[in-house]
Amino acid sequence: MLPAGRLRYTMCGRFTLAKTLKDIEALVGDLESEIPLAPRYNIAPSQPVLTLPQAASPRLTLTQWGLVPSWAKDPTIGSRLINARSETAAEKPSFRASFKYQRCLIFADGFYEWKATPGHRTKTPMYIRLQSGAAFAFAGLYAHWQGADGSELTTSTILTTAAGPLLSPIHHRMPVILPAESYALWLDPNRYDPAELTPLLTAYPDQELTLHPVTPRVNQVRHDDPECIQPAPSPHIQGELF
Repeated sequence: MLPAGRLRYTMCGRFTLAKTLKDIEALVGDLESEIPLAPRYNIAPSQPVLTLPQAASPRLTLTQWGLVPSWAKDPTIGSRLINARSETAAEKPSFRASFKYQRCLIFADGFYEWKATPGHRTKTPMYIRLQSGAAFAFAGLYAHWQGADGSELTTSTILTTAAGPLLSPIHHRMPVILPAESYALWLDPNRYDPAELTPLLTAYPDQELTLHPVTPRVNQVRHDDPECIQPAPSPHIQGELF
């Protein structure tokens, strides 16, 4: 998995979830859950993420971010599969079984992307969220893996799509944020035709998003506090904070 503290400029590579269970239930309805939700401001690959898996009776669970297909011999493949391209996930060997049978929602209230600035060596971290400030759900896939020694993992990946005009100057891809009216279809265990599901995986409307630069504090995984999402005093703050 990705070593703690190392930053890779990948889409989507970090996100936040500082909302309560009541905020999540406002999206998906009343779901009995004993999962303690601590505010998270710098969720990174290989860490647990709050997930609602496709099932006859969906139930909130934690999955490890970075999908490990059931056939994988080495679970470290998950560090390379934190995202899946929505346009090809239904056909790619790493994702096609999950696309058909193991789709999920991955909950968040914001995510980060790093913007290149002409004349600067390093990138400026940007924080993107809904204009409303509400929680939302990424379209995700999950998988179960069992090692030869009997160890087990349930892992997940976030689907991405082409970025809209607001985010494309920062990165050409963005995570798929599903509107609430698409949740039922995405989680329906009886629906698995890519022709029906792929049209759901589009860029979220620009007018419902907002973004601002934050300091390089977020570059370090060990920093996980509200300071990570605070607006930077300048959009061109560069370097690392240690």
